[in-house]
Amino acid sequence: QVQLVESGGGLVQAGGSLRLSCAASGRPIASYAMGWFRQAPGKEREFVATMDWSGGRTYYADSVKGRFTISRDNTKNTVYLQMNSLKPEDTAIYYCARGSTAWTIQPTDFGSWGQGTQVTVSS
Repeated sequence: QVQLVESGGGLVQAGGSLRLSCAASGRPIASYAMGWFRQAPGKEREFVATMDWSGGRTYYADSVKGRFTISRDNTKNTVYLQMNSLKPEDTAIYYCARGSTAWTIQPTDFGSWGQGTQVTVSS
């Protein structure tokens, strides 16, 4: 069983940047796609970004494309989400999750959720 712990959230002004981290323990993540999701108050959890096992393929939600970058360091069992040009509508709890295969863009293929980290963007 893999455990995921997100960190790096906080309060930032619109236009600012944050870098989220997701540290995995219990089992290596190197063979699996990893993804980031977010849930804003009163809304359903939504997909943000995914990266394949090697870091060679990525896929982003249209709402974050060009502003967010997902990356991973399999030697550190860690996944990152660099968020630039943040907007108030990016305010949410951000979660990382492990895919069930080496590459997937299907949100239903992700599990082993972390506890999330709060990102708040002020206008």
